[in-house]
Amino acid sequence: MCDFDWQLIASAPFDCDLELAVIESGEIHRLVIQCRRTPVGWADAISGRPVDVHPTHWRYWRWSHLPV
Repeated sequence: MCDFDWQLIASAPFDCDLELAVIESGEIHRLVIQCRRTPVGWADAISGRPVDVHPTHWRYWRWSHLPV
């Protein structure tokens, strides 16, 4: 099943292209880059560079292959 609803950040999978967001006062503030969760934090999925962000929610990047 493909699920594009926002999920709590604690459940974010590793090594998948994700869209991240901070949701404050009911408003979604999305990052404009696709990210990946790594053992040491968040990274830009394209460059691999660390991303200094503290997201509250995630969802699968719509244009990537979803895990089975």
